[in-house]
This record gives sequence, C-alpha cells and structure tokens, in this order.
Amino acid sequence: MTPRTPSARIPVIDLSPWSAPDEAARQRLADHVDRALRSTGFLLVTGHGIAPDLPGRVRAAAQDFFRLPPAVKERYAGQTGRRGWIGREQVVVGRSEGTPTPPDLLEVWSACAADSAERPGRTELLPHRWPAEVPSLHPLVTEYTDRMRDLADTVLEVMATALREPADFFTRHTTRPQWDFTLNRYPAAHETGPAAPGQFRIGPHTDFGLLTLLDRQTGKGGLQVHDEESGWRDAPWEPGAITLNIGDLMARWSGDRWRSGRHRVLPPPADAPREELTSLVYFHSCAPDTSVESLPAPIGRRAYTPVRAGVYLQSKMRSIYATG
Repeated sequence: MTPRTPSARIPVIDLSPWSAPDEAARQRLADHVDRALRSTGFLLVTGHGIAPDLPGRVRAAAQDFFRLPPAVKERYAGQTGRRGWIGREQVVVGRSEGTPTPPDLLEVWSACAADSAERPGRTELLPHRWPAEVPSLHPLVTEYTDRMRDLADTVLEVMATALREPADFFTRHTTRPQWDFTLNRYPAAHETGPAAPGQFRIGPHTDFGLLTLLDRQTGKGGLQVHDEESGWRDAPWEPGAITLNIGDLMARWSGDRWRSGRHRVLPPPADAPREELTSLVYFHSCAPDTSVESLPAPIGRRAYTPVRAGVYLQSKMRSIYATG
C-alpha cells in the first residue's frame, strides 16, 4: 500500500465579503489573500458563487466523451493549436521546468478563447469541431468557462486591492484575456498498467499564466504541492471549494511577492486500481500583448526581465508536448 503523505497547509478563503458594501471587510479579505499567497501559492476558495451542480454536469459530459471508442475520439484530435482531444502519453508537463519524466498518464479535452478570423474584434471558442456524440459538452464548457472567467477577474480585483493598487490594476489587461481550459481524465491503474519510474498523471511544474482555478476530485493519486521546507505534500480537499494557484506571470508581475505554486498529480495508485479522476482546469491570463513588468520594492522582492505575456505562454506550451 502506498504510504500517505501529510497534507499541505493551504488557507481557505471565503470570497463572499467581496460582494458586500463594507469596504473594511473587503480590505480585510484582500489582506487575508495577500498573507496566504505570501506563504503558499495556493488557496482553497469558497463563497465563489458557482452553481453547485455545474462542475458535476461538466464532468459527466466529459466522462461521456472520454468513454467513447478511441477511433471516435481520434476524429476530434489535432485541431487548431492542439485544441480538442489529446490522447494519453502525448503531454510531458515536467519539461516546462526542465524535469525529465516519461509522458504523463492522462488524456485531455482542451479548449481556449481566440480572436475570430471571420469576425474581427470578436473571440471564439476553440476547437471548431466538438463531439456530435456528446452534444451537451460544448454548451456546458461555454457556461463553465464564462463563470470561471468572471471568478478569475474577481480574484484579480481582490489581489490588486491587496497590493494597494486600483481594483482594475490587473483586469484592465483581461478584457480580452488569453485563457485555456482543460478537462483532464486520469485513467485508473488497471487501464494504464504500472507507472514507469518517475511517471505521473501530471509531472512536476508551475503553471504559466496569472492564476489557475481547479475543480478536482479527491483520491489517492491526486494533487500534491511542493514547498522548500516540507517537500511534496498532499493538497487538502474541501467539497465545493475551488483550488486556486498563481502562475509564473503573476509571480513575475508581483516580483515574487507571490510565488508560483509548484505541483504534480501522483501516478495511478496500485492499491486503488480502479481509481479514475476527472479535473476541470481553467488557466487565466492577460491579453497576449501585455508587457508584464515586476512591481518594484517594497512590494516586489525580485526584478524580472519584462516579458510579453503571449510570447511567454507560447514558449511554455511548446515545451510540454511529447511530439513537439
């Protein structure tokens, strides 16, 4: 039996005071978020206003798609910008931080927002082709990502307030954001067979953008987070909470006041051979042409070289594909 790792200490943040008219309560919330992010790159967010049944409906539609025969799923593979279905062992996320690992043990449905070639000034949801076999997937992903985009911008307003900046300090750059959404299926051990040495459901990495919002299922082969003092620890789970972590661009923007949270997803557990998990992962970033420059001291602690957000994200994304 796989030994259990002690759980990491990740603060729980109730976001509901942000919608109240009490300015003092809003500032206390912002200060709480600041303290939490200075100690860890992760939060558990409650009071977020997401309909309780929405993640489950998205997950059920995703599972209907992933259960389709491989030949059917293959019809939806290899679409624009690697959107659509990505089969197992085609992603090596550890490459993004220079960690050599075997290909990751997951399959993915990937979607994103992009500027429309047919309708200039408008955005569209990629991929263009969605599975006719699961007609509910497209509208559910559209609804879910709309809610996640709103939630991400609310969190960014809280974070800006924590820095004593105007509330739109970050969101003025997210009116046409670059975002990605993945439905990650982590197959069970009886399907994948034993993991190779150093192989994970997702290898160790930090995320690339501003922040990530994760709706996940608990399990033995689940999320772990890393800190320099304690090493790898299981991420705590709370029903209905959204797991939030900041990414590289936010770490750079804050001058490492807030650190990008390093994490991984454990391989399928041999002692739970039928454990299968599905995660809903929303990655939020700013407009691609945004110049991300570190905030100076005393807010920031490190001055990074300015980067163009879209260029940074593209270079990271290119690094993680087994065939790229």
